[in-house]
Amino acid sequence: MQYQATVTIKQKAGMLDPEGTTAKKALGHLGYAVESIKTAKLYEIVLEAKSAEVAEQKVDEMCQKLIANPIVQNYTIELKELN
Repeated sequence: MQYQATVTIKQKAGMLDPEGTTAKKALGHLGYAVESIKTAKLYEIVLEAKSAEVAEQKVDEMCQKLIANPIVQNYTIELKELN
């Protein structure tokens, strides 16, 4: 079975987000009053697995080993079955 996993990675609370800070400042210079901006990364991964549970487990392992830094980042996984 083929699955698509959407992984969203965000900085944990209290961690610096220099990209968000820079974007907020730039928008301020353009005349936009923005309270805060937080950046996130989005990965779309297509993989083969025997079940949705196995697919999610594989993607979680990918996040733990390479895609995310669990010390400073949180991530969520959304999984859907492809036809």
